[in-house]
Amino acid sequence: MKKILKELLLLSVSVFILTNIISYLRQPELTNDRLPQSTLTLLDGARYRFEPTHPVIIHFWATWCRVCKMEASNIDRISKQYDVITIAINSGADSDLQAYMKKYDLHFKVYNDSNGEWAKRFNIKVFPTTFIYDAKGKLRFTEVGYTSTVGLIARMKLVE
Repeated sequence: MKKILKELLLLSVSVFILTNIISYLRQPELTNDRLPQSTLTLLDGARYRFEPTHPVIIHFWATWCRVCKMEASNIDRISKQYDVITIAINSGADSDLQAYMKKYDLHFKVYNDSNGEWAKRFNIKVFPTTFIYDAKGKLRFTEVGYTSTVGLIARMKLVE
């Protein structure tokens, strides 16, 4: 039994290291590592202004992305503790996104990037992609692919 636990631990550590290497290799190349100074009108009609006064997560996703669907509950959980803005790429009309959010009982802030303008701005090639900025507006972490709630919380603790 002890040997099996040791092997499981070794496998878990190996998978963790491998996924972080893959995420690093797939991260988008940005021309600027500063938080964009913009205001967005969100899906619910609220206005959201990016301001470097506290850490923020910018999460790019799509309704048609299977990994995004698996990760959505993680994003929803973390959005209850931290400032999270999600940008839905090429995911249909606002009514389509609202129906999706309702169907999966999701409550995070969503900007509908229906024409992919923000995806181009951030050079997004893979979904989901997550950026974490510190309180000074400097990019600290980029994650490509699935990210766990624990992983997001750990990264946010590092930038606080």
